[in-house]
Amino acid sequence: DALNTSSTEQNYLKVFTCGALAGTVQAFVICPVEHIKCRLQIQATPGAKQLYKGPIDACVSIVKNHGIFRGLYRGMGVTLWRETPAFGMYFAVYDTIKDRVESLLEEKDDDHPIPSHAHAWAASALAGGISGASTWGIIYPFDVIKSQMQTSPLERHLQKGMWTVGSDIIRDHGFKHMFRGLGVTLVRAFPVNAIIFPVYEFVLMQIGSWKSR
Repeated sequence: DALNTSSTEQNYLKVFTCGALAGTVQAFVICPVEHIKCRLQIQATPGAKQLYKGPIDACVSIVKNHGIFRGLYRGMGVTLWRETPAFGMYFAVYDTIKDRVESLLEEKDDDHPIPSHAHAWAASALAGGISGASTWGIIYPFDVIKSQMQTSPLERHLQKGMWTVGSDIIRDHGFKHMFRGLGVTLVRAFPVNAIIFPVYEFVLMQIGSWKSR
């Protein structure tokens, strides 16, 4: 039992590490994309100054006037704080819950037999929903800080660091503001992630069956 427990823990640690590395790589892609998205969203509000004609124009203008790292990649640090642990937790929690749920469902088979693929899909859906929602619940404050940083003035003398922005938000609006909009995010996250993983498992199973023919 001790060996099995140790092996399981090592497997979950491996999953967390792989997920965290994937999140780190993704951050380099998603940071500039979300930055441009944020800039375009705030200029779409009534009365806002129209600085950019579209995403390409925004990208070119930001790089030209403020550079790549201080301009286009504004908020990269907080994006890494969000994506790296989030993806590690996301996949580790998914695997943990999926294994537990599948074990519980298999224990019920003696009295009420259920097809094995139904076990896998039910476990995958529940684990996906919980992992997606719980991950967002933990890392949501970083997303709030990132959005604030990516909509604030780009001029160098007006830029603030992640912890300063977080402190300002709490001072001006209270700690609850760090979780503003979390409810809607969780309502979206659970069903979306409950669909993603079963579809992934299904496609993986179909590819496996095609290869075995």
